[in-house]
Amino acid sequence: MSRDGRERAAGRTAGAAERALGARGPSPLQEIEDERFARHGVRLLLKRDDLLHPEIPGNKWRKLVPNLDAALAGGRAPALLTFGGAWSHHLRATAAAGRLLGLATIGVVRGEELARRPLNDSLARCAADGMRLHFVSRAAYRDRHRPGFAGRLRAELAPDEEVYVVPEGGSNAPAVHGCAALGRELDAASPPLRPHVAAVPCGTGGTLAGLAAGLGPDQSALGIPVLRGHFLAAEVSRLQREAYGAPRGDWRLDERFHHGGYARTPPELTGFAEDFAARHGVPVPEPVYVAKLLWALTALTAEGAFPRGTVLAAVITG
Repeated sequence: MSRDGRERAAGRTAGAAERALGARGPSPLQEIEDERFARHGVRLLLKRDDLLHPEIPGNKWRKLVPNLDAALAGGRAPALLTFGGAWSHHLRATAAAGRLLGLATIGVVRGEELARRPLNDSLARCAADGMRLHFVSRAAYRDRHRPGFAGRLRAELAPDEEVYVVPEGGSNAPAVHGCAALGRELDAASPPLRPHVAAVPCGTGGTLAGLAAGLGPDQSALGIPVLRGHFLAAEVSRLQREAYGAPRGDWRLDERFHHGGYARTPPELTGFAEDFAARHGVPVPEPVYVAKLLWALTALTAEGAFPRGTVLAAVITG
């Protein structure tokens, strides 16, 4: 099938930012032979979104591109202002996108104490890509959703620039629409690679909200939160209402597999990721999201959570 045909099948067309960055997708869908799934009659597929773009992989690509299209609408070239923690993949992806598109970027980083320390590898990469880093206290960071907060930051950090604000993790209505293409790609997959269940790791909920909206009526989405706390169900519902005005798709969360919280990667999880990569020759791109997802799916399969005959797709978000 031609690229145009694949894009029509997935219900998407490339916008200005995607054309400038190099149109991508659909991402590959790869079957993995793993006895931990096969013995329960479950077929495991990997949706290789980590291969979408070398510097803006996976769900960062799907969430950022619609926001970049909005930022560039009407020929504008505003600065991008966004938020994240010290190891934020979203900050790194936004900085890379800004460099590639010639847009200024400003990253508001949680933890004012970090301003007095050497930059870690992630923040150093952001700075190398031209992102201006602004460190705020954790108390101030919690106010980022309050009315007027972004406006005050714009006035302080970029008083003479037009600014487009991208929320933490890139999750907003445009991002949900972008991630819906992921669901449509999985819906359009030809048997025997069309999954019954598509699973994704969750941080801010935008990818799950869009994935569920794009899947077919006989498919369901499973979210594996990587943070502690019981806030994501409400957030996914809010994002779907913001994007579509109502809930969309069949989705659920299993909150048991965060391994202690966002940045927690205990040795057994690291060992699991290394073993998975060695078994299948497939890199596990990072331990916070992807390793926790694959761990969860292995455990759920052992519990009998998926009926025999289930085709299960794990979205490798990168």
